[in-house]
Amino acid sequence: MIENKKSKQTLRELIETKDFVAHVSVDCVIFGFHKDTLKVLLLKYHDLDLWSVPGGFIYNDENLNDAAARTLYERTHLSDVFLEQFYTFGDIKRTENNTHRKLLENKNIEVEPNHWIYQRFISVGYCALIDYTLTHTFPDSFNEVCQWFDVNELPNMAFDHQEMIEKGLLYLRKNIDYQVMGSNLLPDKFTMKELQNLYESILGEPLRRNNFQRKILGMNILERLEKHYNGSANKAPYLYRFLTDDKIKQSDLDQ
Repeated sequence: MIENKKSKQTLRELIETKDFVAHVSVDCVIFGFHKDTLKVLLLKYHDLDLWSVPGGFIYNDENLNDAAARTLYERTHLSDVFLEQFYTFGDIKRTENNTHRKLLENKNIEVEPNHWIYQRFISVGYCALIDYTLTHTFPDSFNEVCQWFDVNELPNMAFDHQEMIEKGLLYLRKNIDYQVMGSNLLPDKFTMKELQNLYESILGEPLRRNNFQRKILGMNILERLEKHYNGSANKAPYLYRFLTDDKIKQSDLDQ
């Protein structure tokens, strides 16, 4: 669990503090898998019809990775999530929609016109693939709703967060084998069909069963177990589970 001594600050205190690194932020694209559909976790701002990925600023005495974990916890109460950097967003026009200005105006909070919160930001993007069923989210003073959305049916997004989701999904697809192994999205024992369904939801396209099975088995990351009997013995599929890192290394040595 994250030690979070600073998470109870109000919006006004966060804006007025000088403890943040100016012009730099972190944003977390969190994917989940539910009913054969890939989801993304989004937050809605108070009084604004805009959604965003969980994000925030970095304290001067804070490491970047620690800032990402802290921010995710503050916004969602998700902890112990393995976050990976996947992209840095630095387009000149990425903050031109004045979301911060609208948010502060709606809260009747005044800051200096030349405050850095109104200026250009560079954001370091992090992503993770987590178990959809294990999330218990709680809004904070910034947000009123925390909700999962289908990656293909996004609402009106703040800043360039739609691009962040698209880049995060691209990263996820490029690293799908590694991400799926570490995500705990499947039960300890699963069928090849269940694993294929997960791959297809992330890749967004159907896969040929024989080709998929040949590829996965050739990676030497699965252990075949007993058959899964469901009333038709001659069609019972085998169950599999992922090998531990130690077993994968030993398998490679035995090749």
